[in-house]
Amino acid sequence: MLNVINGFYKPTSGQINFAGEDRKEMIPEFAAKSGIARTFQNIALFKGMSTLDNLMTGRLLKQKQNFLMQALYFGPVQKEEAYHRDKVERVIDFLDLQAIRRTPVGSLPYGLQKRVELGRALAMEPEILLLDEPMAGMNVEEKQDMSRFVLTANDEFKTTIVLIEHDMSVVMDISDRIVVLDYGKKIGEGKPSEILKNKAVIDAYLGVAD
Repeated sequence: MLNVINGFYKPTSGQINFAGEDRKEMIPEFAAKSGIARTFQNIALFKGMSTLDNLMTGRLLKQKQNFLMQALYFGPVQKEEAYHRDKVERVIDFLDLQAIRRTPVGSLPYGLQKRVELGRALAMEPEILLLDEPMAGMNVEEKQDMSRFVLTANDEFKTTIVLIEHDMSVVMDISDRIVVLDYGKKIGEGKPSEILKNKAVIDAYLGVAD
């Protein structure tokens, strides 16, 4: 579903409605420019680059100066870079990444790499943030930290967050509204308390209902 929303997959039927516009399919570049960011189940970072540089790549689509001006690096380019650096510094502070700002992300433990990937997506200042199993492979403490960052990002950055996660305790704890899919078919939608009582969801995911 996330791949369809941000244009990696083309839907076989139906439409995507975003910002009041119906589209048969989404193009990744259009999705990013329109304010849709995402993270991946498998970490997709530039492993040889530092945490800071990885987060700066989240600002690329917002840069207005052309390649020649960037190569010359003077005047407006320096001013623009300072502006984008300030935006990234806010994300670094928010995610407690100060200690690893200059560290190549390939040398970081798994949990911190997932946090850096979240930071890169937040650096885009998205209207919608798609998180594909952000807690996968984490221990309990790392899941608690990531859950806190997701909830605070929703509140502080006013970002709508769409989360896919197989840890049902995490889903129930941090979600305002849940949509349940079973082999691509929607079988439930509602508040966590409503989903817990949904027979189709119980049968498919939570254990067979009596």
